Amino acid sequence: METPLADLAGRARVGLGGVIVGHEAALEMLLLALVCNGHVLLEGVPGLGKTLAVRTLARILGVRFRRVQCTPDLMPADITGSSVLNMATSEFRVHEGPVFTDLLLVDEINRMPPRTQAALLEAMEERQVTIDGVPRALSPLFTVVATQNPIEFEGTYPLPEAELDRFAVKLKLDYPEAAQEEAILTRHHGRVDERTPAAAAPSIGADEIAAARRSAASVRVDPALLTYIAAVARRTREWPSVALGASPRASIHLMQLAQAIAALDGRDFVLPDDVKALVKPTLSHRLIIAPAARVRGITPSAVLDEVIGMVMSGLDVSIPRLLRPPAAPGREP
Repeated sequence: METPLADLAGRARVGLGGVIVGHEAALEMLLLALVCNGHVLLEGVPGLGKTLAVRTLARILGVRFRRVQCTPDLMPADITGSSVLNMATSEFRVHEGPVFTDLLLVDEINRMPPRTQAALLEAMEERQVTIDGVPRALSPLFTVVATQNPIEFEGTYPLPEAELDRFAVKLKLDYPEAAQEEAILTRHHGRVDERTPAAAAPSIGADEIAAARRSAASVRVDPALLTYIAAVARRTREWPSVALGASPRASIHLMQLAQAIAALDGRDFVLPDDVKALVKPTLSHRLIIAPAARVRGITPSAVLDEVIGMVMSGLDVSIPRLLRPPAAPGREP
């Protein structure tokens, strides 16, 4: 059974494939996060096509797109907007900043100074900004995709834990494989300009995005899986080598993304494997490893591997029945 989300994702893959070479799994996760109304943190070295991918996705989805290039002197008003005096009427009018859009790309977010990070935090969490004391609502589709370079530290500001927790997923982009890099060179040798509008014509609209969101939200999550998700989050808070574990917000994001993956596969119920596949991209950036454990080389990924194994072994009795599709109405499972 093809769901609205599966149909949307299929067309998005086709459009992105005509412009972007590789990164299929990361781009699919980016789309799922947008459907779940969640923000995304993209990490990778320069030149991997992060900006191009987000701009292309916005064009395919037919949503408004704005981009902010972060610098150490970026001010809050540069992203939220400000009141400007109209000399002709002697009245102030609001000049809206780039956050008044549907898909906002924040390039090199770790170069954004703390005051501006705080302004962005309000937009990400409340989906509103306050200008001259007046709150102004943002678009219902408002989503932040932020990028950061993991190898540069000079002139950067590490993201605070509160802001990291607002990102539904963190995705890491690696260098392309040999065949993929050759394909990239072939395209550019043929002078295909991915930045032209014709390279990825809009094929999806806001109504279809809303339908995909309803499709994902209607997916059933068995109470045993809710117990599993909660147990994973709680176990990270109790783990000896973890100074800060996953928050309840992380549990919600994990559940919503699992629903989206199920809808993408044409199912109306979530499987344990859906949750397991999302634990690392959803929780790893939220875990703060204790200094002593970090010195020993312990990473969030290693902790989550152990947590998943321990929690799953404790729920073996209730999990197997979830591997079967739900019974037909009026029949016993």
